Amino acid sequence: SFAMGAAAVRGLALAALLALAARAHRPNVVLILTDDQDVCLGGMTPLKKTNALIAQMGITFLNAYVPSALCCPSRASILTGKYPHNHHVVNNTLEGNCSSKLWQKIQEPHTFPALLKSMCGYQTFFAGKYLNEYGAEDAGGVGHVPPGWSFWYALEKNSKYYNYTLSVNGKARKHGENYSVDYLTDVLANMSLDFLEYKSNFEPFFMMISTPAPHSPWTAAPQYANSFPNVSAPRNSNFNIHGKNKHWLIRQAKTPMTNSSIQFLDDAYRKRWQTLLSVDDLIEKLVKKLELNGELDNTYIFYTSDNGYHTGQFSLPIDKRQLYEFDIKVPLLVRGPGIKPNQTNKMLVANIDLGPTILDIAGYDLNKTQMDGMSLLPLLRGDKNVTWRSDFLVEYQGEGYNGSDPTCPGLGPGVTHCFPDCVCEDSYNNTYACVRTLSASWDLQYCEFDDREVFVEVYNLTADPHQINNIAKTIDQEILEKMNYRLMMLQSCSGATCRTPGVFDPGYRFDPRLMFSNHGLRARRFSAQSLQGI
Repeated sequence: SFAMGAAAVRGLALAALLALAARAHRPNVVLILTDDQDVCLGGMTPLKKTNALIAQMGITFLNAYVPSALCCPSRASILTGKYPHNHHVVNNTLEGNCSSKLWQKIQEPHTFPALLKSMCGYQTFFAGKYLNEYGAEDAGGVGHVPPGWSFWYALEKNSKYYNYTLSVNGKARKHGENYSVDYLTDVLANMSLDFLEYKSNFEPFFMMISTPAPHSPWTAAPQYANSFPNVSAPRNSNFNIHGKNKHWLIRQAKTPMTNSSIQFLDDAYRKRWQTLLSVDDLIEKLVKKLELNGELDNTYIFYTSDNGYHTGQFSLPIDKRQLYEFDIKVPLLVRGPGIKPNQTNKMLVANIDLGPTILDIAGYDLNKTQMDGMSLLPLLRGDKNVTWRSDFLVEYQGEGYNGSDPTCPGLGPGVTHCFPDCVCEDSYNNTYACVRTLSASWDLQYCEFDDREVFVEVYNLTADPHQINNIAKTIDQEILEKMNYRLMMLQSCSGATCRTPGVFDPGYRFDPRLMFSNHGLRARRFSAQSLQGI
């Protein structure tokens, strides 16, 4: 009986080891998130190594979007897998719920990294910019470490390259301006390599590396400060033109732009590219280290940005926040196990899909989540006959203050982010929602503004890829009605109801009578309740 007992113990020990090995063999995931990197205006061009090591070794999504073209709402969508109306982060301010106490209490415990760590046994690592108001004294300071992170190296507040504070697992660490030890993109690379060197080999890992580049202040590493001397912002067909037939914020931009504005945006464009060269180095170091560790073949690497950017489109000098392709479209590259090299995919995907995808990779049952997005895993694997979405929601609540902008008192209260020539990039009523549709027959964007004009913008991107001509007054009335109804549905959707058939899908059902029974939705949609009543 002693021999039998010993054999049983050996058997149990072997089973435990096998279970541990199986757990350790689950795929690892790395998510690289850049800050304000566009794809429409050449934002990926400087990243030669990233292109070779991720895009050419995997899949490039040609139609990847964010539901809100601003850092904090977009990052909250990545972490929660939810649209802004469900995670309630509406802009970059504490009042807009960016890293607020409310966000910490209601959303943070249910982010996908929290599930990876608590339910899937992953060791998790975060380094870089988290949310724009992270570290604010009113919201726990840098001592607050969100649930779900085994290793936490988060930037206090917004992107910087030097003279910043990191929360190192809840302890403040200040950095100066010495390139070799303080340049943030390189510091993130080094901390990531250290994690890969010293982590446990008995658990799979998830890493999220969130770079400051190419966000302002666009400080390049010294070796790249003179790169791209002849590069300037692309002069495409919507550059430096008047945005006629658009909502008032676009119409107020001065056309043509001043020479100083054009010089400023050209300098910004070039400096943005310079900062991305350090991200390219980070990617190369990371991939080499994974290869050296023998872990590259079992690791998914995702590369994306939190929003796009514009440089002179419709005579707006520089920013994001607008509903147009250049601001809502982002790069998305993925390599990993089972992904064939050098592919492109035209399906309509959004950053709310990243959380569900990564949980799916980890083997978590997505039915247990409240996420609005869909797992990209069937697309990554190249499954045949995948039923996919044909539309998604874009929503933004403008930032603005009661007072006038001191540099531009003539514009009245409510505007913000104004340039010296009084062209403003945002206002409190730059509040809008859109249905972005990409189906077999239609490439369409339908948007409604919550302003006094209740302005509507509609673009047929097949005929007008640069969104110059607003066709709201000429498009078929029935399409307008269906889009208005679809927009109301999406703005009140949650979870599975966010994934119902779009207007041009075979399974779509439209009952005009519902327009009237749901009319209350339209009035309620942008109300302040969305903030105060949570």
